[in-house]
Amino acid sequence: MKIAFVASESNPLCKTGGLADVVYSLSKALIAEGNEVAVVLPFYQRIADIHLPLKKLGGFYIQMSWRHQGAAVFEYVLNGVRFLLIQNDYYFSRESLYGYQDDGERFAFFSLASLEALKTAGFKADVVHVHDWQAGMIPCLLKNRDDPFFYGAKTVLTIHNPAFKGMIDKYFLNDFYGLSDALFDSGAVRFEGMASTLKSGIVFADKITTVSPTHREELLTPALSQGLDGVLRLREKDFVGILNGIDTEEFDPRKDVYIARNYGRGKDLEEGKHANQSDLLSSFAVKWMGGPVYGIVSRLSYQKGIGLLLSSMERELSRGANFLVVGSGEYELEQRLEALRSRYPGTMGIYIGYNNALAHKVYAGSDFFLMPSLFEPCGISQMIAQRYGTLPIVRYTGGLRDTVQGYRDLGSKKPDGIAFRDYNEQGLDYAIGLAEEIYRDQGLYYALARTAMGLDRSWKKSAKRYMELYSSLF
Repeated sequence: MKIAFVASESNPLCKTGGLADVVYSLSKALIAEGNEVAVVLPFYQRIADIHLPLKKLGGFYIQMSWRHQGAAVFEYVLNGVRFLLIQNDYYFSRESLYGYQDDGERFAFFSLASLEALKTAGFKADVVHVHDWQAGMIPCLLKNRDDPFFYGAKTVLTIHNPAFKGMIDKYFLNDFYGLSDALFDSGAVRFEGMASTLKSGIVFADKITTVSPTHREELLTPALSQGLDGVLRLREKDFVGILNGIDTEEFDPRKDVYIARNYGRGKDLEEGKHANQSDLLSSFAVKWMGGPVYGIVSRLSYQKGIGLLLSSMERELSRGANFLVVGSGEYELEQRLEALRSRYPGTMGIYIGYNNALAHKVYAGSDFFLMPSLFEPCGISQMIAQRYGTLPIVRYTGGLRDTVQGYRDLGSKKPDGIAFRDYNEQGLDYAIGLAEEIYRDQGLYYALARTAMGLDRSWKKSAKRYMELYSSLF
């Protein structure tokens, strides 16, 4: 089967979050199952800065009302994945991937150009699988335009983050996409008085997925759907939750080139964890004070529970714990973390930004990995932490519920982490209390760590679920 992914980011070329991990890892897993996969991406400035060996496939022009924009298509092949990079300096030669006032226009151009890029590459896909709002209009385009190249192609939309819906004014349906206002008037793409590219994808895709079974159920409820429950209930029979995996080649403590000492589940586990913890503390220039080491690799946002954990961490730091953070995000939270570090400069460390090598060190060297999210469609970091024998502390929501069995939870047969339910300080303090109890009993800690490391978090199982979904379309 020939599968085309259209996404706004993908490892290892450009990444801001878990979407990039999913696109690349799932692509490799599908190729391992005997499929051909092409990934269509914008040719961002940060990709150009890598100076990859590229092959130019051709070029074309995209007409968006009065706009006449050129595009070139470059190909880069890695581990069997054909990356098709759409070059347009006006839209994509910028410092960041997102966050611009014209993002609606930028990704309208990207969606239109993606279809032309597949034609330029001669990649006649059986399935066009689009991700999030940036490519959400593509199923609608394919169903409302007569293009023989895509005859017989089926479409799948994956919702990674329902909070971002691709909201544009009704006027831009025609101005950007050349589509009729009737799509808005009928309600097909209308959402809260505007047009939503994400809703469009839900309405017009042949199948819809999200990234965990629990998040699928959450999205069908008014309280947790970000307003999408109504349209998703209309497509409920075509809507499935498939749990993400992780890239087990990149995240393998036995082979990881970024960590001080490689280790597995056997006798070398304790020595490996101790060596990597010493290296982690040294990397942040902090001292171990005799307590547990808590780590975070995250976007720093209220959604991720960062605001919730500040008081708990201050109390832990005062008791001799270490608290190490890698991430960036909301300015207020960055400043609050910096203020906390100023009070505990010898035991707390922060790296504002993303540093892949340092992130690996956090996974390997921490005792506990904090992920107290308000909501979490799937989450990948908690599964990476488990693979490194670092116990995740999570709130039961979305994919965190599907991937962590909490210690002392009545529903947990083989605990592999710590979990709490109520999104408040009392709930988190309960979880921190369990972490302290486990830490004091090192035999228990390493028993739980070995259970966590034994979990199968590869993409193989998930890729087979996607293959079943694709096959059901024909």
